[in-house]
Amino acid sequence: MKVLKFGGTSVGSANNINQVISILEGKSETDKVICVVSAVGGITDKLLNAGHLAQAKNKDYKDAFKSIQRIHLKLVEALIPKKNKDILKYVETKLNELKELLDGLFLINELSPKTSDKLVSFGELLSSYILSETLKSRGIHTERKNSQELIVTNSNFTKADVLYKDTNTNIKAYFKSAKQDITILPGFVSKSNLDEITTLGRGGSDFTAAIVAAALKVKQLEIFTDVSGIYTANPKLVKHSYPIKRLSYQEAMELSHFGAKVLYPPTVQPALDLNIPIHIKNTLKPDDEGTTISSKTDLTNGSPVKGITNINDIALLTLQGSGMVGIPGFSKRLFETLAQEKINIIFITQASSEHSICFGIDVRDAEKARVAIDTAFENEISLHKIDPILVENELSIIALIGDHMKNFQGISGKMFSTLGKNNINIRAIAQGASERNISAVINKHDVKKALNVLHERFFEVKTKQLNAFIVGIGNVGEKLIDQITQQHSFLKKKLKIDVRITGMANSRKMVFDADGINLNDWASQFHYAEKSSLQGFFNKVIEMNLRNSIFVDITADEGVSKWYDNYLKQSVAVVACNKIACSGPFETYKKLQDLSLSYNAPFLYETNVGAGLPIINTLNNLVVSGDKVTSVQAILSGSLNFVFNNFSDRTNFHDTVKRAQFEGYTEPDPRIDLSGVDVARKILILARENGGMMEIEDIDNKSFLTKSNLESTSVDDFYKTLKADEAHFQKLYASAKSKNCQLKYVAEYKNGKAKVGLREIPEGHPFYNLAGKDNIVMFYTERYPEQPLIVKGAGAGADVTASGLFADIIKIGNK
Repeated sequence: MKVLKFGGTSVGSANNINQVISILEGKSETDKVICVVSAVGGITDKLLNAGHLAQAKNKDYKDAFKSIQRIHLKLVEALIPKKNKDILKYVETKLNELKELLDGLFLINELSPKTSDKLVSFGELLSSYILSETLKSRGIHTERKNSQELIVTNSNFTKADVLYKDTNTNIKAYFKSAKQDITILPGFVSKSNLDEITTLGRGGSDFTAAIVAAALKVKQLEIFTDVSGIYTANPKLVKHSYPIKRLSYQEAMELSHFGAKVLYPPTVQPALDLNIPIHIKNTLKPDDEGTTISSKTDLTNGSPVKGITNINDIALLTLQGSGMVGIPGFSKRLFETLAQEKINIIFITQASSEHSICFGIDVRDAEKARVAIDTAFENEISLHKIDPILVENELSIIALIGDHMKNFQGISGKMFSTLGKNNINIRAIAQGASERNISAVINKHDVKKALNVLHERFFEVKTKQLNAFIVGIGNVGEKLIDQITQQHSFLKKKLKIDVRITGMANSRKMVFDADGINLNDWASQFHYAEKSSLQGFFNKVIEMNLRNSIFVDITADEGVSKWYDNYLKQSVAVVACNKIACSGPFETYKKLQDLSLSYNAPFLYETNVGAGLPIINTLNNLVVSGDKVTSVQAILSGSLNFVFNNFSDRTNFHDTVKRAQFEGYTEPDPRIDLSGVDVARKILILARENGGMMEIEDIDNKSFLTKSNLESTSVDDFYKTLKADEAHFQKLYASAKSKNCQLKYVAEYKNGKAKVGLREIPEGHPFYNLAGKDNIVMFYTERYPEQPLIVKGAGAGADVTASGLFADIIKIGNK
């Protein structure tokens, strides 16, 4: 004898029912088959909705009924297109009974638990009849047996307790004489020992199958659903989850209790008592391996954690007060009060100080619990021995499950540190002595992120997903997108980092995709994008709440830099080539560094100095390794180096600057580069990285520009003054040439002071032959007192700047 159960999705359409029939035919070739079925997918909810509408005197219940009627009649017509008159007549008769029940509810304005059981029983009774008649119409030896004639319960309506002695006697007696190849049983439904219609609770069709399997002591119970087993996490929320091959009964009960909807929790107990394996299979993919639940278990890919699950819509209630300490009986009174109100406790934790008891319940019971507890402890509250019950809503429980967790050290630490690194606040924690379950209460909004980061930590250690949100899609932004696209497969394979761009914005539009923007066609998505705003962009990043989120600023906009602190406070990493934040007031610089540490959110800005050159990283390595930097000499402007390398007595200064701007070496406003302000900002950042508490005003900036250049009111006006002052620039060039020197714009930091300015560099100096747009930095330290540590290379250009940003992103991935 084989016992199979098919869920609502499996009988939710004619195509799916045909697949069920195919499975049943194959199974019945070698043995007799008992098939337990749920209501057609979604029908139980529709029945309850219709009942509540009728109870509320809302005539829309008639439309809800018509929808239920239409679904069942269409199934009959699709499955049994010919000779279906008697079948349709029976279905219509049952539907008329349903209509009369709803009409009665509308008249009396009441829906009791007893009536609710009668109402929802129509779902399984109809689906089992339609499946049975379809099998018969195809010549398959089938009979339908009403489970209400087999399963006997008490009168605890909506979730009745099974009376096993009578139930087992009925099941054994019926199947002892049953001759048919296939028996169809409606799941979920039962009758009390007083002959009242009862149900086994939502999901009770699994329970029906387990009761039958245990009564007949079959070798295996097969439960068919719409997924290929119990997954490591909810596959709708965690895309990289996968089926667990083997689970112990205890692990399965923990997972099902904590939200794994594939299995109804009480199902496991009858099978466990007789050591009957439960096999979870996929109706639409019956050849998939699925999940086997038995007394045996193993490690999933070597991990002691077998699954991660969650329960949403939790209310956390806290009873606390100094009057509880050392006084016995508070817990007893609390839980008795909840039991009297039939409120189920999902989660409990208590501090060893006995000052408080914290527990989680269904949010729908929160108000009832609050009133009951405050009433029960009214005297203690009036005497200020305890506080009124504290209720927190909008919460969820997440849990790690695994029999073997107790044998591995550090599971809890890894769980909580992973959540903390992603700014997921834990409200309460519970762990039993068996260490089979580690549970935490978190904000409901954080559930998806929590499940994904924990799944990545315990099941996907080979690949870390990074989610980049880019502001500023100009030359550098486009290059960065190209580099990420080009290197995506390499990074995933070699470094186990999956870099995705999940949001991008320019000054006009912004686009988002939680699954990652298609980088092969990203530009076209801006045609349909929403209007861009810094507030809107931030709100969307927080709303998406993706793990390992990185805000990437590729602008020179002060307004954008003012949002860094908001991102860091949400544990969103910040990568910036915009140097305004780090070269602004020291207070701002220090605040961002502190926030980065406090919220464990990296703040990286290597491209602030030298584009893609590892200048800041080199300086930081010197400092943290204990070396002392005594002075820094540098050429930090690729723009100015390009200008002075190409300016001569055969060219004019105006045209050279124009060329530098055209080739992308200067800012849109070249005055920023030529005034020395940009270089001053860079040496200021290096000074601060070396521990200097300096402001931009502390830097001695000796400009080589004329007064008219500096007083120009626009870019066009600036270029006009360059033409007018050509003689001034030729004089600077002639002076250097006469001494066989090169003009270089140099930054220097020494003895706590910094200066920038144009200098004549003699032949033989490391700066003399610095070509094109290159930068060079010389670090003199206690370890490098005479021969400095030199970093040299291209210091400007979209490609190298993008590569510097990319390197910072990868650095976060490797952290």
